[in-house]
Amino acid sequence: MAGTEIEIDNQVFIECRDFLVSGKKFQLFPLVGFEILKTIPVPQNLASYYESENYISHTDSSKGITNRIYQLVKKYMLDQKLNWIEALKSPGKLLEVGAGTGDFIFNAKKRGWQVSGVEPNKSARNLAILKDLDLKNEISKFDGEKFDVICFWHVLEHITDLEEEISRLKGLLNKNGILVIAVPNFKSYDAKYYREFWAAYDFPRHLWHFSQNGIKKLCSQFDFDLINTKPLIFDAYYVILLSEKNKTGSSNPVKAFFCGWKSNQQAMKTSEYSSLVYFFQK
Repeated sequence: MAGTEIEIDNQVFIECRDFLVSGKKFQLFPLVGFEILKTIPVPQNLASYYESENYISHTDSSKGITNRIYQLVKKYMLDQKLNWIEALKSPGKLLEVGAGTGDFIFNAKKRGWQVSGVEPNKSARNLAILKDLDLKNEISKFDGEKFDVICFWHVLEHITDLEEEISRLKGLLNKNGILVIAVPNFKSYDAKYYREFWAAYDFPRHLWHFSQNGIKKLCSQFDFDLINTKPLIFDAYYVILLSEKNKTGSSNPVKAFFCGWKSNQQAMKTSEYSSLVYFFQK
């Protein structure tokens, strides 16, 4: 990491396949000294692995039970996420990296934030235009600017170079600015239960996989202080719906509900939720 060469352990943690696009198999290897896993190999044509009508964050689709649940939960969480942020910062300049179709920053704009967004996917950017949002295709377009809050909602796991990205984010934040990172947790109950079928591994779109200790240690290398952590309890239910489909071919919503409930109950004791949001201060 920062000042430290990234070293990959040669022991495979798990092998999974891409259930969304290609069906190809990928492996996870631990980083030496970090509770972080890396996807190997990383395809050269990685962008093509996002080209699916079933990749929900790049659409506003409500077709099918899984998408309907996703959209309902997303609508509820838009306000919840902003409530968490506004408990730490008054509305100012906010940048979302990986903005998808722009729903989060659209909501933030209505609540008085001056918003900007980055989204590499052209189809998602076009949907954001319908919400009167001009998303940029890469973060370098904001070099030289400063923000009070930068959000990575389930995006850091997609980044090719972690060191370069976090260093850039630090440079874009104002003094005492807040970096918000939401990522899946491979130490959660549902990750251990579904193993190679766990949808949040999402090979090869997810290049990195984090534990709580891993994300904390990573950001501490760049002098970020962790000031709060929040669970994303609905993520367990959504991820389990997809995981069950990966495993059996059917989403099985009844089983997904009970398994999601069990995952969250376990996490109340262990803090190992399916996904967590970390709030770091510069």
